Amino acid sequence: MHEDRIRLPALMDKVMTAADAARLFRNGMTVGMSGFTRAGDAKALPLALVERARSEPLALTLITGASLGSDSDGLMANAGVVARRLPFQSDAALRRKINSGEVMFIDQHLSETAEQLRGGSLKPVDIAVIEAVAINADGGIVPTMSVGNSASFAEQAKQVIIEINLSAPLALEGLHDIYLPAQRPDRAPIPLTRTGQRIGTSTIHIDPARIAAIVITDSPDSPSNVLPPDAETQAIAGHIVAFLEAEVAAGRMGPELLPLQAGIGTIANAVLHGLTGSSFRNLSMYSEVLQDSAIALLDSGQLAMASASSITLSASMHERFLRNIERYRDRIVLRPQEISNHPELVKRLGVIALNTALEFDIYGNVNSTHVGGTHMMNGIGGSGDFARNGQLSFFVSKSVAKDGAISSVVPMAPHVDHTEHDVDVLVTEWGLADLRGLAPRERAPLIIERCAHPDYRAQLRAYLDEALPRGGQTPHVLEKAYSWHARYREHGTMRELWQCR
Repeated sequence: MHEDRIRLPALMDKVMTAADAARLFRNGMTVGMSGFTRAGDAKALPLALVERARSEPLALTLITGASLGSDSDGLMANAGVVARRLPFQSDAALRRKINSGEVMFIDQHLSETAEQLRGGSLKPVDIAVIEAVAINADGGIVPTMSVGNSASFAEQAKQVIIEINLSAPLALEGLHDIYLPAQRPDRAPIPLTRTGQRIGTSTIHIDPARIAAIVITDSPDSPSNVLPPDAETQAIAGHIVAFLEAEVAAGRMGPELLPLQAGIGTIANAVLHGLTGSSFRNLSMYSEVLQDSAIALLDSGQLAMASASSITLSASMHERFLRNIERYRDRIVLRPQEISNHPELVKRLGVIALNTALEFDIYGNVNSTHVGGTHMMNGIGGSGDFARNGQLSFFVSKSVAKDGAISSVVPMAPHVDHTEHDVDVLVTEWGLADLRGLAPRERAPLIIERCAHPDYRAQLRAYLDEALPRGGQTPHVLEKAYSWHARYREHGTMRELWQCR
């Protein structure tokens, strides 16, 4: 039974139902689950835990790589299974629980979680649940479409539960490069100097005696929900392509650019789509996730090599990828997220970072996470890992939201994930502001004129004109700095009220 997937005969007696495996969990445990942006997540155990919670208390600290698919985060949150969650999520139901204070959410840079587990500042993982293609004869676990924090969870957990997913083809074997840094203070530099270089093993090695259960599933990853490019995202992509072409013309980089990173989501995906058909060739990616746009660039021949921690695709692209995996396997490598997002490597490789902002202010401070400065959206993810350490840091956003009622360019960001020190270029559909080498007083008018929606530019100019006489390195009218957000909360628009009459 499934000898091609469970290659160590002694493990056959560990095969059980998800319901039986769920009996291994105890209230208050810390659980590490595989999964990174809907890819490679456990499919059966979350549902079994929800069912068990119907009859007895079961509240867990849940750590993952990033967001889970199959609505697992929301189902577990609604059932009371999730008491504490980190480091990233994107589920609407879980988001409501977080913002109501029912779930304690720790929003972390994605490179930090494994380090904090290793250093002991987070409670150790009691049970790791890892989706796999197969288990080798030596106990090595072959991951599926993501690595995330799975290797770190497996290294530390007292017990490991493996979900063997029959929908994940055996052809995924060999796609992964599992390398974990050593303990401090004796850690050596991570020996990776090229995007496609392999420095580890193809499987997650653990003592087979710690495998407590094996559950057989046959469910594909949840498809990506990114939308196709629209007029605004195409305009943003056009501004970035023109900027990079100018960088090449100025001799600051070659036509192959530097390794690219793109955050998860519609806008970042559309920006990479915009590179298809451009003049750039022999591109590389060193990112946390590969979306549809990365596969399109591989197919166009422009992308030579892609390194990430996860592959998260739409349904049609997922099918196409698996059907043609032999075409991609030598040009894609999947790593643990503490390697894909490691500051040492991002800085060494000179990554070009493309990430999304909810809003940014006139001085270049970026809010990526908190709606209105208070309510969590998804989390910081890996954007900070790349923004602070990359060679070039772009943040992109549509200039308005809610049919123009919200401006994405505001006087002062009410929550700051990325300070002006980590932001090089801001882009909306209206234009691009290159902030490199500019002082705050020089940045503000550039951001207003290049990035703000025309409907809000006069308001922003008026704010700046009032702030400048007050002086300071970063002039503000503090009593009005958050008046736009207060106006939206009270009146449903950031526009001056006389404009709405």
